Amino acid sequence: MPTSPNQTPDVDLDAKIGQMLLLGFRGYELKADDAIVRDLAERNLGAVVLFSYDSQLKKFERNIQSPAQLQALNASLQEYAETPLLITIDQEGGIVSRLGEQFGFPATQPQEFYGMKNDEALTRAAAEAEGKILREMGINMNLAPVVDLNLNPDNPIIGKYRRSFSADPHIVTTQALAEIEGYHAQNILTTLKHFPGHGSSTGDSHQGFVDVTTTWQDIELEPYRNLIRAGLADSIMTAHIFNANLDPQYPATLSKKIITGILRAQLGYEGVVISDDMQMGAIRQYFGFEQAIELAINAGVDILAIANNLVYEPDVAIRAVNIIRQLVNDGKISEQRIDESYQRIMRLKAKIKS
Repeated sequence: MPTSPNQTPDVDLDAKIGQMLLLGFRGYELKADDAIVRDLAERNLGAVVLFSYDSQLKKFERNIQSPAQLQALNASLQEYAETPLLITIDQEGGIVSRLGEQFGFPATQPQEFYGMKNDEALTRAAAEAEGKILREMGINMNLAPVVDLNLNPDNPIIGKYRRSFSADPHIVTTQALAEIEGYHAQNILTTLKHFPGHGSSTGDSHQGFVDVTTTWQDIELEPYRNLIRAGLADSIMTAHIFNANLDPQYPATLSKKIITGILRAQLGYEGVVISDDMQMGAIRQYFGFEQAIELAINAGVDILAIANNLVYEPDVAIRAVNIIRQLVNDGKISEQRIDESYQRIMRLKAKIKS
């Protein structure tokens, strides 16, 4: 296939595809024959996500045991990686903190705590302190802050866990801005989530279909608009929520109308879009793996998150690479579309100072 002027001729297709995957894995340390090691060395895997709890095994045995162990694991991951790796974690604070006290890390407060205090200096200082820990552990990207508005305090996945700063988009914006500045001071990339807004939902997209058609409000876009304008959106994670008013056919992660139409065209976002976990019920129960991948990439997703936690598939990365390559060969995804994602990912990684 001829290379267009906008494409990167010196990197082959499979290597670009590998950069588009963010993968979860099991283990406190790496062994040469581990699937994750082969994915790093042979498939140019672009990103990993660390967990403390294994949802399938229902126990706290996954990637995190102690600070020293975690440092060693992350150093090994980078040694095996062909391209410098994004090592990511959900360290939002409060309940959603993978670096917990039981593993020797300091206690954290949920985002709601900082929203109620509404003290930007306090939030910035807390994020910088947390960022220092992440940096020392070898983690370079936090899958936070949550910028969902707390429009439904009974929301089973946002409000219930105190993950939102506030129902007020101004407070959410200023607190998220302070948090991002704190992380950036420690050279940690951040991720705004969950676009276009999960705060008004009455359901949990981990479990299945979540329809926000009657509850979602335009103000849920405000934090994204403000943070994009401020140049502080390193990456943005999609929500698997369905909103018939925005797209009558697909949930946000699979929606070109929402990702390309709203996030990129209306809000002017040019950075990396990360999917929420493609193995969550809202996707897995309604779409085949190949169909979901094709829709997500064509919608504008750059990095496909496959947490490998709700279900565990050691060979999922090679499956995904083979599927994407075949979709390109069949003309269902353009090679230019893959290259766009690759270029965005490389620009994001270039922001990490060595």
